[in-house]
Amino acid sequence: QVQLVESGGGLVQAGGSLSLSCAASGRTFSDYHMAWFRQAPGKEREFVARINWSGSSTTYADSVKGRFTISRDNAKNTMNLQMNSLKPEDTAVYYCAVGPPFRREARMYYYWGQGTQVTVSS
Repeated sequence: QVQLVESGGGLVQAGGSLSLSCAASGRTFSDYHMAWFRQAPGKEREFVARINWSGSSTTYADSVKGRFTISRDNAKNTMNLQMNSLKPEDTAVYYCAVGPPFRREARMYYYWGQGTQVTVSS
């Protein structure tokens, strides 16, 4: 069993920045491939970014490429998402998840955090 807890969400103006963290516990953190997803009201959960177990491989959704950076610190059992140049359309609940390598489909991920709200005002 893996427990994931997100933090760092909040309210920010368009153009601002936020940093999200995901703390993991329960098993060896460096065994996990991980990802960030988000879900806006009335919309399906969508892929944001993924990172492999070592941090050497990352992938981003086109909508966040160049603005968001995913990273991890295996010594601290944490994964982060640095979000810059935020837009109102980035408003959503952001979730961290554990799943298979290189996949973007939310249904393929099997451990999830409770989510953290990010709101970007215009």
